[in-house]
Amino acid sequence: MLELRDIDVFYGDAQALFGASLDVRRGELVTLVGANGAGKTTALRAVAGIRPCTGGDILFEGASLRRVPAHRRPGMGIALVPEGRELWPQLSVLENLELGAFDRSARAHRAASLDHVFTLFPKLRDRSRQLAGSMSGGEQQMVAIGRALMSRPRLLMMDEPSLGLAPVVVAQMFATIQRLHAEGLTVLLVEQNLTRALQIADRGYVLESGHVTLSGPAPALLADPAIRAAYLGL
Repeated sequence: MLELRDIDVFYGDAQALFGASLDVRRGELVTLVGANGAGKTTALRAVAGIRPCTGGDILFEGASLRRVPAHRRPGMGIALVPEGRELWPQLSVLENLELGAFDRSARAHRAASLDHVFTLFPKLRDRSRQLAGSMSGGEQQMVAIGRALMSRPRLLMMDEPSLGLAPVVVAQMFATIQRLHAEGLTVLLVEQNLTRALQIADRGYVLESGHVTLSGPAPALLADPAIRAAYLGL
């Protein structure tokens, strides 16, 4: 479904990704593993069109994304749940969700998509008129995921969905990710909780200083002594 082919990405003069390559097959849950600053968020932003590639290519369902602007990618089936949620705090929960369905094809299914989101997160139905900025961190993360789902994605990218959440909420968040994956959604996950991410993923990639240094089945990465020592403190 998704393929990154030797992509280079810069922030000004600073290079963040160096010839990075990875692929995500339809129906998979793939996680990106690495230290802070390794380039994980940059990879997701490149797929979303937020950061341009200066080298290499990104293919989605076989078609290059190099000339596709960011605002058109959700309509193609690509959605990003950004780090820090990035909601509109002065808008209601419902308004934030509805903004996720701005593409014409998504708007046509707005009611069904809302029902799916409210089934996934019943609390949002009860608080649909509440200002998003007045909600707890966990509730805001529900809104951020729901907003992405409103675009009816085929590929859902999630950047640090458990960041700053209480342990009980983290458990609920991972259960939600597993449920979405079980429903057939393809997921590309960046997550600080590496053990939990590798436990639920099919495959993983290790990023170090902008380079993909290792990849393989998630259970193998979780059992790798080098990965356990470098990232899990074991």
